[in-house]
Amino acid sequence: MNESGVKKAMDTLEFLSQDREARRLYEERQKYLHDEASMIEWATEKGIAQGLEKGLVEGEKRKAIEIAKNMLSFGIEVSVIAKTSGLTVSEVEALKD
Repeated sequence: MNESGVKKAMDTLEFLSQDREARRLYEERQKYLHDEASMIEWATEKGIAQGLEKGLVEGEKRKAIEIAKNMLSFGIEVSVIAKTSGLTVSEVEALKD
């Protein structure tokens, strides 16, 4: 930390120690900033988790479609493909085109 930073910190400390109301306002501001940072962190973590979950679901669906297409190319019955892949019969039928 440089000298101006230390001086500013000392001035702030001196100011806050002399005025109770200023100290209270400072503490409220610090609490607000801490709460805001916590909310942002929570929202970011939740958003990332939801994004990962959505990506996994989409990836599983794509893989099921790929497998169903391969099974269709071997002439396997649509109902068997639907049961095996987890896709609906109509989804498998749509892959024929």
